[in-house]
Amino acid sequence: MQVKNVNLPITVTGRHVTVTDAMREHAYKKIEGLHLDYPKIIEAKVILDVQKNRQKAEVVLHCANHITIEADTETEDMYASIDETMSKIARRMRKHKTRMLKSHRPRKQSIRHLEERVFSSEISDDEDQAVKPVIIHQNNYRIRPLFEEEAIMEMELSERSFIIFHNVESDKLSVLYRRKDGDYGMIEPESD
Repeated sequence: MQVKNVNLPITVTGRHVTVTDAMREHAYKKIEGLHLDYPKIIEAKVILDVQKNRQKAEVVLHCANHITIEADTETEDMYASIDETMSKIARRMRKHKTRMLKSHRPRKQSIRHLEERVFSSEISDDEDQAVKPVIIHQNNYRIRPLFEEEAIMEMELSERSFIIFHNVESDKLSVLYRRKDGDYGMIEPESD
């Protein structure tokens, strides 16, 4: 889990107001204090605006995977506006993570109907007649081009024990699997 956003580029600008060091530090602490591991924040912009009795704080987060999260709040105090806006941003980030987890959650198990087969009642003792294995379930699997980090993230979000993907870095077909100790292993074929 991402504990703190390290070296995050944060831009604090003001409209109709001079941004003080205290306002800038308050905005920095609030954004760096977001303890969410998904989506990963790439850049943050804070826009502070003052018009008559309205103090508005607007925050725009540019995150990984082309995700943009925006929120704004108007109150009578600038610090309260920043705090409220950051709570809205945190809610939206949690909502986005929950959506991501729900889409990768396994479906409830339904009753699967297997093809009915009839075997003869006579049991032969011939060792020459070996029983052939039967495929009872077949899945279609889409192989996508991914980086290793993306494949690991997909493994963490799903219940699968392996992922087959086209490794963008090595340009090879790769298999990422979950080991018994909780770590990950990767298999890449060698070419002669």
